Amino acid sequence: MTGQPGVPPGCQLIARDSVGSTSEDAKALAADGAPSLTIVWAREQTAGRGRHGRSWNSPRGNLYISVLLRPNWAIASAPQIGFAVGAAMARTIRDVAGADVDLKWPNDLLLGGEKISGILLESAARADGNLDWVVAGIGVNVESQPDVTGATCLRAAGHDISVEALLEGFLPNLVELLAIWERDGFGPIRAIWSGLALALDTQLTVKLPDGTKAGTFSGIDDSGNLMLETAVGTEHIAVGDVFPVSTVSRENGAGAN
Repeated sequence: MTGQPGVPPGCQLIARDSVGSTSEDAKALAADGAPSLTIVWAREQTAGRGRHGRSWNSPRGNLYISVLLRPNWAIASAPQIGFAVGAAMARTIRDVAGADVDLKWPNDLLLGGEKISGILLESAARADGNLDWVVAGIGVNVESQPDVTGATCLRAAGHDISVEALLEGFLPNLVELLAIWERDGFGPIRAIWSGLALALDTQLTVKLPDGTKAGTFSGIDDSGNLMLETAVGTEHIAVGDVFPVSTVSRENGAGAN
């Protein structure tokens, strides 16, 4: 593989041409004792996955990475890492590609209301209840997007950027935000994420395990739950699929790994 990007100190980049899933490779490395900030990057995936175990086509030309982390935190804190990862990628796409992306709770990035990136977290705990490892799988539509409604890619939106440049810009942002999280907790990450998210008062429909709710986006709480302003007040939602009202019918438009 040519054109390998530079990496910050403390990161180990494992570059591969084709894999089944970068996250499966990262989990295998975790089991073998690989250190935190081991990153698996592949040009294509043949068995990529999105949320809820959905299979995902992952052709060449897009960014597919999985980051292995080993934070010494309680397993309940694992979802907070997703907000740091998402904010790092949103910052990168805005700065490196010049694309005005928005974060959508909990783990998607939108460009012009269409999905351009998704993040999938997986984790395992030690016997003491703290995290053994977290793997954050990240997919970004750079040169192409799935043939589904509501997806786009950077090139289609007029942003010509290489996968290598995107990855090289992302890793320092990720290291910075993870350091803030480990030092100062979720509060600063919540603030950074919120500054990159959909506008407050955006009309949302949320698909829940037992139905749907409609309301307006009013941020995320101290635990990372979605705050949805409804007719009965502010509701705090821990699990659900969020759709801005203008694109309620769209399916996921970018896989993770």
